[in-house]
Amino acid sequence: MSVQTTVQATFAATLVDEWVRAGVRDAVVCPGSRSTPLALALSERDELAVHVRLDERGAAFFAVGCSLASGAPTVVCTTSGTAAAELHAGVVEAHHAGVPLIVCTADRPPELHGVGAPQTIEQHNLYAAAVGWSAEPGLADPAGAAGWRSLAARSVIEARFGGPGPGPVHLNLAFGDPLVGSAGALPPGRAAGAPWHDVRPARPVPAPADLAAAIDRWRGRRGLLVVGADGGSPDHVYGLAEALGWPVLADPRSGCRLSHPAVVAAADAILRDPAVRAALAPEVVVLLGAPWASKVLGSFVAETARRGAAVVAVERWGRWFDPDRVVGEQWPVDPDAWLSGARQAALERDGQPAADWEKHWRAAEDAAQRAIDAALDTESSARAGALSEPAVGRRLLELVPPDAVVLASSSMPVRDLEWFAPALSAPPRVVANRGANGIDGVCSTARGLATGSAPVVALVGDLAFLHDVSALVTPVGARPDSCTIVVVDNGGGGIFNFLPQAASLSGSRFEALFGTPQQPDVGDVARGFGLSVLDAPTEDALGAALAESIGRATLSVVRVPVPGRIDNVAVHARIEAAVATAVRSAIDT
Repeated sequence: MSVQTTVQATFAATLVDEWVRAGVRDAVVCPGSRSTPLALALSERDELAVHVRLDERGAAFFAVGCSLASGAPTVVCTTSGTAAAELHAGVVEAHHAGVPLIVCTADRPPELHGVGAPQTIEQHNLYAAAVGWSAEPGLADPAGAAGWRSLAARSVIEARFGGPGPGPVHLNLAFGDPLVGSAGALPPGRAAGAPWHDVRPARPVPAPADLAAAIDRWRGRRGLLVVGADGGSPDHVYGLAEALGWPVLADPRSGCRLSHPAVVAAADAILRDPAVRAALAPEVVVLLGAPWASKVLGSFVAETARRGAAVVAVERWGRWFDPDRVVGEQWPVDPDAWLSGARQAALERDGQPAADWEKHWRAAEDAAQRAIDAALDTESSARAGALSEPAVGRRLLELVPPDAVVLASSSMPVRDLEWFAPALSAPPRVVANRGANGIDGVCSTARGLATGSAPVVALVGDLAFLHDVSALVTPVGARPDSCTIVVVDNGGGGIFNFLPQAASLSGSRFEALFGTPQQPDVGDVARGFGLSVLDAPTEDALGAALAESIGRATLSVVRVPVPGRIDNVAVHARIEAAVATAVRSAIDT
């Protein structure tokens, strides 16, 4: 065994030891030769759950799921060349979604670059702005051993806190032949297993005087709290809402779409009618956390801003969620600290809520919910109980136990939950890959999520399912997990039927370029991977299928056949019309 082989193995083992000290618990490894020293070092630590994935693109999204489940950075290990490039889509999603990853790409040594060596590409700055920090330490050298622990510890810190919050970092690690070796003595670490560096980042706390001034500007005015993912805990959100008399428009991902008098779940349906939009226009909008997917809500906020409403954004890391350029006031602070301080300031001041403001929104919400239920009941009766896409969005969270996690895919599934899921007393946690809003890697993310302690239900369309079919591959001997993939099968890309392309192009041309129905049958594909497939054409069948599959230590697929995409547009239109009529009557517009 050469000295260089031992040095490389020791370097890799030191990185892994430091990651374990810093709280890393998951590593995703893709098979390859050049990454051998790191793959071996990762596999030798019992503290790490090592997940071997065949496809690098899927592996990156699997790692996103692992980090969403654990809250800690996940290590991703690949070989050199196109394997490293395959990670890019998942790295982009992690960057925009604020998910911590430590992306480790093996590389060939400098002398093999530029000479046509196989599996050698330019990996310097491979992910560009999609990573917040990167390092290329070169071939391991004993002279630099004093810095190995620092490198590993810093990678964790940068993944957790670097830039505007959590995100991916990149270590491009050169390894030379021979690649298989045994580690020698590791450089000594900190006492008691502590990481080499431990950072406690400053948490900006809103100044009481600033919050008091804000409340003075807002009290007695018509306001809305619009809550998205990481927008604050329910108790703090409701506390401020009650103090100001403001409604809470709660995204399912926020955790705040609960059965509470202030909560509005049907905001998208309510605000589709121009007369209702005008009647419910606020004077202040506070955006908490990540934005909704709803264009209707986004355009409503932009319209009210152009009419003079104040738009305020509160986001933990100060990320810029303002595509319409209407935010006038940005608070880069912990949402709960902001909500608590604002509530206290409101309670210390006199002032009555705007007359009938919350009452009008409550009436609109109640009328909309009744109208949605009635419209869906009519649709179900007309189709002999068959489910529609809105009905799946309406019922799914009620059919999933509260201790599970629901991953909603782009494009239509996350919208159907946002548009139609009602407020519930104990809904499951809802997450989605809304960083870059793509349909790629959704099944892989679900499988990564399932490495946590909670059973996972993924709601995906047929194209998202087929796009990420490599996620169905499970290595022999892999730890079993509980993951149920619910495939809403409408024969193509349903969201495109809502866009102008559907009306402006001929049917065949639209179908070829946008609808893109695929020949493989979803059930046949899943069964081809040896998976259990349950068909659920009705609500009762869906409930039974979920009851059978959720919590089982296996991967299973539930196929929900729904009406064609043109019919789906018509169903949405009928629901929207019913809601508009009901809400207009309820608020006397």
